[in-house]
Amino acid sequence: MSFLSTYGLQSIGIRNSYGALGGRESLSLKSRARFRLGRSASRGTLSFTLVLLAIIQQGRAQIGGPQQPSFAPPAKAESTASSIPLLRRLKLNDSQPEFLPAGKDPENRLVSPFVKHVGLDQKQFWTAPLRLRWQDAKVLVPFAAFSGIVMANDATISRQVPDKPSEISRSKNISDYTAFSLIGAAGASYFMGLLARNEHLREAGFLAGEAALNSTAVAYLLKGATQRPRPLESGGNGQFFQTGLSFPSEHAAIAWSVASVIAHEYPGMLTKAAAYGLASAVTVTRVTGKQHFASDVVIGSALGWYFARQIYRAHHDSGLGGAEWGRVAEDSEDREAVRNPLHMGSPYVPLDSWVYPAVEKLATLDYIKTAFLALKPWTRIKTARLVIEAGENLDLDDNVPEDITNIQHQLEREFAYERGLLDGKSNLTARVESVYARGVSVSGPALIDSYHLGQTLSYDYGRPFRRGTNEQVGSSMWAAAGPFTIYVRGEFQHAASAPAFSDAVRNAFATRDLIPVAPAIPFAAVNRPHLIEGYAALNLGGWQIAAGKQSQEWAPGPGGSTLWSNNVDPVEMVRVTNSDLRFPILGPASLSLFLGSLTGRSYIRHPAIYGEKINFKPLLGLELGLARTVTLGGRGGDAFNFSNFIDSFFGHRAGGSVPGDTHTSMDWVFHVPKLRNYLVFYGELYADDDPLPIQNPGKNPYRPGIYLTRFPGMAKLDLHLEAVSTESPGFFNFGGTNHGNLNYWNQTYRDGYTNDGNLIGNSVGRMGRAIQAWFTYWASPTTTIQFAYKHSTVSADFIPGGGAWQDYQLRYDKYWKSGLYLKNQVQFENISHYPILFDSSRRNLTAIVEFGWAPERER
Repeated sequence: MSFLSTYGLQSIGIRNSYGALGGRESLSLKSRARFRLGRSASRGTLSFTLVLLAIIQQGRAQIGGPQQPSFAPPAKAESTASSIPLLRRLKLNDSQPEFLPAGKDPENRLVSPFVKHVGLDQKQFWTAPLRLRWQDAKVLVPFAAFSGIVMANDATISRQVPDKPSEISRSKNISDYTAFSLIGAAGASYFMGLLARNEHLREAGFLAGEAALNSTAVAYLLKGATQRPRPLESGGNGQFFQTGLSFPSEHAAIAWSVASVIAHEYPGMLTKAAAYGLASAVTVTRVTGKQHFASDVVIGSALGWYFARQIYRAHHDSGLGGAEWGRVAEDSEDREAVRNPLHMGSPYVPLDSWVYPAVEKLATLDYIKTAFLALKPWTRIKTARLVIEAGENLDLDDNVPEDITNIQHQLEREFAYERGLLDGKSNLTARVESVYARGVSVSGPALIDSYHLGQTLSYDYGRPFRRGTNEQVGSSMWAAAGPFTIYVRGEFQHAASAPAFSDAVRNAFATRDLIPVAPAIPFAAVNRPHLIEGYAALNLGGWQIAAGKQSQEWAPGPGGSTLWSNNVDPVEMVRVTNSDLRFPILGPASLSLFLGSLTGRSYIRHPAIYGEKINFKPLLGLELGLARTVTLGGRGGDAFNFSNFIDSFFGHRAGGSVPGDTHTSMDWVFHVPKLRNYLVFYGELYADDDPLPIQNPGKNPYRPGIYLTRFPGMAKLDLHLEAVSTESPGFFNFGGTNHGNLNYWNQTYRDGYTNDGNLIGNSVGRMGRAIQAWFTYWASPTTTIQFAYKHSTVSADFIPGGGAWQDYQLRYDKYWKSGLYLKNQVQFENISHYPILFDSSRRNLTAIVEFGWAPERER
C-alpha cells in the first residue's frame, strides 16, 4: 500500500500505540489516515512537506518499517516501555534524571495534562534565575556577551540589508510561509500519530506544539515590556522603550521551538538538516525582510531552543526512542577523563605580541613545520601546539644553539595553561592579559593619511597620532569556558589636534578621488575610551566562530600585507577559522572566512565587507596562500542582496559588471633547499578587480621579501628585507592611465579600501614605492634590539610633485620574569621632497615608550 502516492513513496508499516515486541499487524497509513496532499503545493506546503516526510521516513526504523534509512542512526532495540505502567517507567528512568526531572512525567495528552504542562513550563522559565549554578556561567556569560555585541551593532547590520520593497516583501513571505509550515508539520505529526496510533509521531507533534506555545507567550510578554520599534519604524535606530513590537522575534522563537523538538525526536541527518535549515531560514529572512533587528532573532531563536530543550527533557518518553538532550553545562568535573582540545575555546594571540616573531624564528629554522606564517592571528591553543612541536624537534637535534632553546622555553612558559588543555585539563579560566601605558611624542610635521600621502607610523591598530604628545592607557583580558571564549582589549586614547589640510592638498584629494572638495576643517584633539578588540567565540570541532571587533594579518613578513594588515582600527566582523584542515594534493591547510562592516567613510557609508583566505603546504618548506575581499552594500553602493553576493563571490555577472569592490592576493613562503635553516623567500602579489593577481603581473602590485635567519659569526642577528610597489606601470600597456585610480580605489566606493580613514592594506598607498630592512638582534628571548630603515616615495602622477621620505628606527623591547615589560622606539624621519605639503625638506623625531605588565609571563 502506498503513502502519499503523489510523491511515489513505498508503504510504511505502522505499529500500534503499544509498540510491544510481536504486537499487532502493521497498518498502512492510507487506511489509518484520511487525508491527501494536493498536487499543487504552495511555498508553505513545500517546506511543510520537507519536514513531515523527513519525520515519517526517520520514524520507519522505530515504528516497524521494513528498511532502515541511510540517514538514520541505528534503530534501538524495541522496548516494551510503552506497555509498562507509568510509575514503573519512571522508576526505570530514575538513573537518568536528565530525561525526567523529579516531579515531571511524559503524560502527553490534551486538556488537563497539557494545561498542567504549560503551567509547569512557565514556572520553570520564570523561576530559572533562582536555580542558576556556577557551571551555567559557561554558557550564559558567552551568550550574553555575544548578544550584547550583536545588539550594539543592530542598526549597522540593518543598514546593510537592501530596502527595496520587492526584496523586503519576498523575505517576509518566506519567513511567514516557513514558520507556518513548521507549525503545520507539528500539528500534522500529532494528528497523524493519533490516527495511526503511532505514539512517537504523536508525541513529537505534541511537544513541538507545547514548546511553540510557551515560547510565543514569553515572546509577546517581552515585546510588550521592551517596546522596541521595528527596523522600518522610528528611524531604524532600534531604541528600546519607544513604541513597537520588534524584540524578540516570535517567528524565530516558534521556528526553533518546533525544529529543535523534531530534530531530537527523530535525530537523523536528513531530519536535522530539514528542521534546522528551515528554522535558520526564518531567522535570516526576518532580518532581511526588515521585520526585526539581528539581536531580536538571536534572542527569539534562543528562547525557542530553550523551551524545546526544557519541554523535551521534562516530558519526552525515552521508551519511544529519540535522542538524549542533557545539560548544556555538565555538573561533574570528571565527566570526561580526557577532554578533546578540538572543542576548547581559545582567544587569538594579539598581532603586536612578541610571540609571532619568536615562533617565526623557530619555524624558519625548521623546528616548526606546521605553522602558517602568512595567515594570522593564531589561537593560543594552536600556538601551544606549535611550541610543543618545536620542543619535540629540538630534542632530536644535538647541536641546538642555546639562544634558540631559550626562545622555545620562554614560549612554553607563555602557553603553560594551553599545554595543560592539550594534556586533558578542563578549560575554565579568566585572565588579565596585559595592562599598559603608552606615550607617542612626535616633534615635527607627521604624515597621517595613508590613503593619499603616507604614514609616519604604521601597523598600529589604526591608533590616532599627530604632531605633539599622543597617549594610550589600556588593558586586555580574556575568559574561556569549555568551547566558549570572550576577549576584550580597550584603552583610553589621546591625540593632539592638527590644522586642516591646505586648499591645494584638499583639491588634489578631490581630483584623484572624484569627490567634492572637503571643507577646511581642522583635526580636533582625540580624547576617548576606545575598544581595540572585543569578541565572543565558540569552537566547534576546530572551527572557531568569533563575533565582534577583530584584527587580522594576511601575509608573511613584518612589512604589512597588501590585502589586509594591522594598519586599521580592527573591523567589526563575524569570523570563522580553522587551522587544522587537510586536503588531497594541497596538503595541510588553514582557512579564514569573515563578514564585517567598514566605518568612518563619507562617500558610501557603512558598506559591508567579506573575505576568505586559505593557506596550504603542498610541499615541505613551501607555503602558498590565496585570499580575496569584497566590499559590498552601504548607502548608495551596490546592494548587499543574494544576487549581488553570488555574482561578487564568483566574480562574474552575465552581461554586466561584477558588483562590489574586489581585491585579491596570493602569497608564498619558500624555505630555500639546502639553506632551509638560513634563507627564506616570501612575498605577495595583489590585484584590484582581477580574480587572480597572476593574470596581469605587469599591472598588479607586488611585495617580495627575504628573511636571513642568521649572519655568519653572528647567530643572534637576523634580517628582513622587503620591497613594495603599487605604481602599476604595466597598466599603461593595457591602454589605461593610472593616476591613483586603480589600486585601493573604486568607481563606486570612492572612499577606497579604507576603514576609519586608514588603508586596510599596505601603507605604501595607492601609487607608491618603498624598500625596507629590519635588523633584529636577539640578545635573549626576552630582550631584542632592532634597527629598521625605510625609503618611501609617492608618484607625481598621483600627487602633484610627488613625495619622498626616509625613516630610521631603533627599537628596544625588554620583558622581565615578573611580567613587567618595556618597549622603546625612536624614529627619525626625513621628508626630503613633498612640494604639495612643504616648500622644502622637513624632519620629525618620534619617540614611543610603552610600559606594561603581562601576567601571562609571570610563571
